[in-house]
Amino acid sequence: MTALAVGIGWAGAEAADSPQVAAGGILPRPVSIDMKDGRQACFDIAKGISVSYSGVPASERNRISEYMDSRFGVADSPAGKSRGRIEFSIVDSLPGDSSSEGYVLDIAGDGVHARATSAAGLFYAAHSLAQLADTYDGKIPECSIVDYPRFQYRGLMIDVSRNFRDKNFIKKQIDAMAALKLNRLHLHLTDAAGWRMQIDRYPRLTEFAAWRKGGSWKNWDNKYCEATDPEATGGFYTKDDLRDIIRYAADRYITVIPEIEMPGHSAEVLAAYPELSCTGEPYKHHEFCPGNEATYEFLQNVLDEVIEVFPSEYIHIGGDEAAKDAWKKCPKCTARMADEGIKDVDGLQSYLIHRIDRYLDSKGRTLLGWDEIMEGGVAPGAAVLSWRGFEPGVKAASAGHATVMAPGRFCYFDGYQDAPATQPEAIGGYLPLELVYSFDPAPDSLSVDVKEHIKGVEATLFTEYIATDDHAEYMLYPRLLALAEVAWTPQSLKEYDNFYTRALAANDRLARDGYNVFDMRSEVGNRKEALAPVSHLALNKNAVYNDCNWSKSYPAAEAKTLTDGLRGGWNYNDFRWQGFFNDSTDRALDVTVDLERKEKLSYIGADFMQICGPDVWFPVKVVISVSDNGTDFTPLAVIEHEPKEDSGVSFRNYGWTGSAEARYVRYQAFNRSHFMFLDEIVIR
Repeated sequence: MTALAVGIGWAGAEAADSPQVAAGGILPRPVSIDMKDGRQACFDIAKGISVSYSGVPASERNRISEYMDSRFGVADSPAGKSRGRIEFSIVDSLPGDSSSEGYVLDIAGDGVHARATSAAGLFYAAHSLAQLADTYDGKIPECSIVDYPRFQYRGLMIDVSRNFRDKNFIKKQIDAMAALKLNRLHLHLTDAAGWRMQIDRYPRLTEFAAWRKGGSWKNWDNKYCEATDPEATGGFYTKDDLRDIIRYAADRYITVIPEIEMPGHSAEVLAAYPELSCTGEPYKHHEFCPGNEATYEFLQNVLDEVIEVFPSEYIHIGGDEAAKDAWKKCPKCTARMADEGIKDVDGLQSYLIHRIDRYLDSKGRTLLGWDEIMEGGVAPGAAVLSWRGFEPGVKAASAGHATVMAPGRFCYFDGYQDAPATQPEAIGGYLPLELVYSFDPAPDSLSVDVKEHIKGVEATLFTEYIATDDHAEYMLYPRLLALAEVAWTPQSLKEYDNFYTRALAANDRLARDGYNVFDMRSEVGNRKEALAPVSHLALNKNAVYNDCNWSKSYPAAEAKTLTDGLRGGWNYNDFRWQGFFNDSTDRALDVTVDLERKEKLSYIGADFMQICGPDVWFPVKVVISVSDNGTDFTPLAVIEHEPKEDSGVSFRNYGWTGSAEARYVRYQAFNRSHFMFLDEIVIR
């Protein structure tokens, strides 16, 4: 077992109410910690200790004992045989805690008493004790801690389809999760990149669909090969591998949740079994044919083998980003819609989800899916993992569904965590540590009933751009530390400066324990243009959108965006960059700014962002014009540029410099069926 205890060093000269002492170096921060008056009495681990248990079943005792022995080098021993005693007790109730995962930790000079209503709570108490020992260099002052989680679901998703991770890597992350009191590991086992679980009934899933040529998605492009091919890369977990991972996680009070994607993200299945697609051909579409009864036979057979291995309550079935175009032309799908009275293809997806939900329910399991499963209606008992933003999760919770929040802006760890030019390749975006920490999955603005249905939060690590284990860990840490505190600590106790100090030491400890972490001390921070508002002639002036509109997914500040003085950062999803999209080569953007009076002009321009991975491109042409009456415009500049595909984040200014006088400024931008983002039309 990897012994992992995180904490910070403590200097005795610190004030009793300092943030470091107030939190005891524990991460995630506990609900309360009462440091006793005076610091002379302390529990000194170095002078010898023993461990005893009261009311703890033998199997659970072994889990805690193994951790204590690996962390402190102590074994269970009878009373009176050592200087200090650590006692773990299961009790009937604890103050303020209804979670079954909370604990009370009382530390005096002659011993430590940990109490909890479950062995999981005692396990978390042991980790907090280890963090205290690190903070105080083994001499823990007398204190009392009351602690319990804010949310019952505290998760991490690892995508093992896009780039396969062996079970040793997974176990290593489980150790880190345990120290951070995270309790759900969601494995994204299937996707177009590769199938990763042994299914006895369908051997081609692991003989063929788990392998491809090339070391990255750019090379293999969803093309698969035989496992015996000398150039094959990829892999899969045997059922014994998965059982080993599940046992290892269970010993650390972590539940492993499998994800089997349907109906979309399934190109690898359809390459191996093309008869399950609408066309009967491989490499045509990524979606199962929901009109084909063979689809349901396949999915149910697969789920039977998944359920055989995974004891988790939830079985994740994906449900996201199904294109559905092939369904509109498929005779089997249209016949199914007619037979079932289904009005549209969203309803057809809902039909498939309902059937799978009923099947899982018959097996005593609960369906969990990405928030698209709400489209067309979803079964009442299904649970929802909200990734497309905060609002889909609120909608799901309002409808009575158990909901886990994982909005991309706060929880998608595949984006850059610092200035892109300083970082390894990523899918784009910008998610620094502080932004992760700022997330509140269930704010007080929501009703009590809605908040009760928000069960927790999950960090997600999709790995299209993350080929190596080191890169994966680099993207996880320290951001997973912030997510852990979001999941555990009451919102009222969250303080970023307090957290940062503890996270700095925790990150150092992770590095010492062999994790490849991002160096917090070297952080560059956000794009310099975003750090302060810009003043210019168009500031707070009216901008009229001429027969065009922003993307509903990326509205920023809507009609105020392009003249609000706020420049964008590294991330197009920071509510400062406004997104536009059209499906032709026509103009995507056409905005007129009214300066309210005739002004002398020397500069008109805007910055655009390009990140090709998520299909964000520079415009191919910009036209800048001026007018005195708002009707008759004179062009000042026509700027043409042929964007080049690249792998990073880049910015380009499209502007005019010269001399002119006008009241109205018109800014037009043209692209080629891609997203296009700009932050501000600056006029001087």
